Amino acid sequence: MNILIIGSGGREHAIALKLFEENNDLKLFLAPGNGGTIKIANNVKIDINNSFEIIEFCKDNYIDMVIIGPEQPLVEGLADKLREQSMLVFGPNKNAARIEGDKQFSKNLMKENNIPTAAFKAFGKEEYLDAVEYLKAGNFPIVLKASGLAAGKGVIIANDFPEAKSALDDMMQNSIFGSAGDVVVIEEFLEGEELSVFVVTDGENYTILPASQDHKRIGEGDSGKNTGGMGAYSPLKFVNNELINEIEKNVIIPTLRGLIDKDSKFNGCLYCGLIKTKDGIKVIEFNCRFGDPEIQAVLQLLEGSFLELMVSTAKGEVNATAVKYNGGSAICVVAASGGYPEDYKKGYEITGLPDNTSDIKIIHAGTINKGDTVFTNGGRVLNIVAISSKNDLNVCKTICYDVLANIKFEDIYFRNDIGFRAIK
Repeated sequence: MNILIIGSGGREHAIALKLFEENNDLKLFLAPGNGGTIKIANNVKIDINNSFEIIEFCKDNYIDMVIIGPEQPLVEGLADKLREQSMLVFGPNKNAARIEGDKQFSKNLMKENNIPTAAFKAFGKEEYLDAVEYLKAGNFPIVLKASGLAAGKGVIIANDFPEAKSALDDMMQNSIFGSAGDVVVIEEFLEGEELSVFVVTDGENYTILPASQDHKRIGEGDSGKNTGGMGAYSPLKFVNNELINEIEKNVIIPTLRGLIDKDSKFNGCLYCGLIKTKDGIKVIEFNCRFGDPEIQAVLQLLEGSFLELMVSTAKGEVNATAVKYNGGSAICVVAASGGYPEDYKKGYEITGLPDNTSDIKIIHAGTINKGDTVFTNGGRVLNIVAISSKNDLNVCKTICYDVLANIKFEDIYFRNDIGFRAIK
């Protein structure tokens, strides 16, 4: 089977590695891939924003299925164009991808379907003064979100009015997130325990993968600016059957039905960013793809056939029993370039990378190969994933940081507290 995976990050390398480990007879292509994927797949130089180029590649290389990793091509409708050519695709169509690409759409969907979420109000650029007045009357802390895609960085938590107005000005007036900030969603701040839940679905039926927890902030103890994610772990001890039932009843089922009602039937991975509050589960956000870096950890906890899960979903008949939780645990720690999520430098040689084993996986993200040498090529460079078959996060943490102690590149930065909420 020939499979094309769209993307170049840790999520795409993790998916490719899982498929390769299940069946190394698969022929995998990654567009464009990275310095790690080249060892298990064919990296191909394709403009992932050029659907014509992708379609021609698929035809020329007899691609049986396309897996679209990042949100941008999904929001721009790549899945639609591939399906128009009768190609098998894992990933939602453009209408359904609005659940991530347009936060105003997503929040209205939740409101219309009584899906629990933070109280909110959305403002366009022409409503800037109204937004300022709304902030003046708000309770702090308060959350401001760019409605469009902002690479996971378009959320600002403001502790007082001056901070909130500064964030609003940056989004609406200074366009720090480009057109993504033309509409800003202002929400109440929710307190509780956050969790990420991946729902692999054909739009009606679904299976739920083990829950995970991301660490979005750049600094220890969740301080500093938001990033694309500095680490994650899975499973979560506080997630039991009762909580999963609540999530299904109050979030998953009404969301899938609500999308169908809007001619936006969802096929792929629905990422539910949730928070367990004193008033029950509430939705922080939805994404239209697997979370990065959460999926790097979650994939290590699946037994069965991940390939069957992907293929059956793409065919519109998800096999909900294709995979199951294997009873283990995993932690993923991101090694980033110094300066990320702001300015950083590329091109530094990486040394000390170990081989993958049953308890450690090195998932590449911002890397590039020059001969046999690997160099940094992005903000988030590597994902160090440690696995314990006995579901012991302390073991995972020890393995992760022991490996990281031997990996070197100029200005390497990583958090030392990934999993701190579970490991006390």
